[in-house]
Amino acid sequence: MAGMDDEVRGYLAELVDRARGVLGDDLVGAYAAGSVGLDAYQPGRSDVDVALVVARPLGGPTKRTLVDRLRHEALPCPARGLELVVYRREVAGSGTADPGFEVELNTGAGMPFRATYAPSDRPTADGRFWYALDRSILHQSGLTLLGPPAAEVFGDLAPGDLRRLLAEALAWWLALPTPPGDGPAPGAEDAVLGACRSLVKAREGVWLSKADAGRRLLDRGEDADLIGRSIAARRGGPPPSGPEARAFQRRVLAEVAPTH
Repeated sequence: MAGMDDEVRGYLAELVDRARGVLGDDLVGAYAAGSVGLDAYQPGRSDVDVALVVARPLGGPTKRTLVDRLRHEALPCPARGLELVVYRREVAGSGTADPGFEVELNTGAGMPFRATYAPSDRPTADGRFWYALDRSILHQSGLTLLGPPAAEVFGDLAPGDLRRLLAEALAWWLALPTPPGDGPAPGAEDAVLGACRSLVKAREGVWLSKADAGRRLLDRGEDADLIGRSIAARRGGPPPSGPEARAFQRRVLAEVAPTH
């Protein structure tokens, strides 16, 4: 995969081996999502996103053992961090809009540690839309590390659910605080390009990486200055301002949101 170096490949192989050691025959498959799945991994910036699929519900001791074996302190992540989610196969293939996970682990040198053992433990303020959107990306572009092809394991969302969750994600981003003033706002480039990805998905039904979605809109002459600066910011240029990013997100939300 472009941009994914040997260190990340080795890390993913070891992660799968450790997961198999904990889960045994209950492990149906392992899949790389996010930037790795979308062929857009950027060393020094991207996370490693992994979904594990299991045959049946996991007990509490198994969940905690899996977290202990895969957390950064036990298996150092070469990226900013690991975002790992475990699903039962019936949930992965259902196309549900619900979170539906067995366990979630965020761990790494560049992110706060979090282990969540049931969807009900996930704070509503942190967003519950991530999981179904990630499974939709996995359905299209998941990189199979173990098991059947991702497209056979992960179901896609119904169009209405997709638009609702895209709108929820945009509203969540808009609710985050932004630095005061009209100067460059670190992270605003990701807000703009994330909105580009949502817009391309809503219009064309295809998931692209954030930067590729921005380029798709640039090719059509849409918000060329703002999107161009946002893409350049991922290579070290100054990001756009918070007000610019929020205005763009609002325009995208108005187009993406379900009409009824």
